[in-house]
Formats: sequence, C-alpha cells, structure tokens
Amino acid sequence: MTATRVPQEERTRAMRRRLLEATLQCLVERGWSGTSTTLVSERAGVSRGAQLHHFPTKADLVVAAVEHIATVRRDELAEAASALPRGTRRTREVLELLGEHFTADVFAAALELWVAARTDPTLLAAVEPLERQTGRETHRLTVEMLDVDESQPGARELVQATLDLIRGLGLANTISDDRGRRKLVLDRWADVLDDELPRRAQ
Repeated sequence: MTATRVPQEERTRAMRRRLLEATLQCLVERGWSGTSTTLVSERAGVSRGAQLHHFPTKADLVVAAVEHIATVRRDELAEAASALPRGTRRTREVLELLGEHFTADVFAAALELWVAARTDPTLLAAVEPLERQTGRETHRLTVEMLDVDESQPGARELVQATLDLIRGLGLANTISDDRGRRKLVLDRWADVLDDELPRRAQ
C-alpha cells in the first residue's frame, strides 16, 4: 500500500506545481483579468477535470498561487544571495541582484495580485500576510548581504529605503525598458550606502 501511495503523492505534487507555475505565467503574460482557470489548465497541460479536483474554484487556485509565488520569490532571492561573491564592489552587486529580483517574472506576477487584491477582500486576505512575510525575509537577506549593523541609528531605515527604491524601479520597468536609468540610479545609491550605511565588524 505504501509503495503505491508515494508515487501518487509525487504525481499529485507535480500536477499541482504545473498548475501553479502555469498560473504564474498567465499572470505575467495575460494579467489578472486575462487569467482564467481554463487558460491555466490548458497552459499546464492538465484536463479541466483534474484541475477542478485540485482547485475547485478560481479562488482556490489563486490563493494557492499566491503562496507559490511568495515561496518562489523568497527562494530565488535566497539562492542568488548565497552565490554572491565578496569584493570591493559588493554593495553595487547586491543592488544589481535586488534590481534583477524586482524585475523578474515572479515580481510581475506578484504585482498583478497586489493590484487585484486592492478591491478583492478574499484575495487581500491571502496576499497581505504572505507579502508581509516576504518583505521581512527580503529585508533580512538584504541586511545579511550588505553586512549591516542594524543596532546603529538609521541603519534599518536605509535598508528599507533601498528596498523601496529598487521596488519602485522594478515597477517602472513593467511599462518600459528602464535598465539604463536603473543602472545610473543604483550606481549612485551604492555610493550613498558605502558612505552612510553602518556595517558589522568583519
């Protein structure tokens, strides 16, 4: 009995993941209004019956997708942070990594959910706590990557200003290719952080 149950569980997880990945891509390509359960099942290569078995309603699918997107965002950033080299341009490299994070497809999908959640109480109830958790984790990783001493006055606010700045640049990038301006802004902001940000003793 155990031998047959494990493969079925694996197949179930794989199917759910395909549906959630398809939801993410539909949000990126079609936006919230253009994402439907039918389109998601077609994109995932899953029958409507199978999709309804796992997610009976669009609300069920979207709430699960919110959790999936939040997890992917955290995991992708943590993986990139762990591979970041150390050196004299560390600050600028951290900002570049964050810039890439806030212009990735998964951020665009999250934006679609944020906008929709503004007027959808059910979606807001799912998005808000996960977004707070994602924000805390992103802040923590940024502190680690920049070796920030948050016990010093103003350090936490500088980290948060950095994240707000780069998130805003990511938002601007959704309607036009903003790489040139983003590079100039991040070059200058790296200088500001190197001058102003208190660091932990190495």
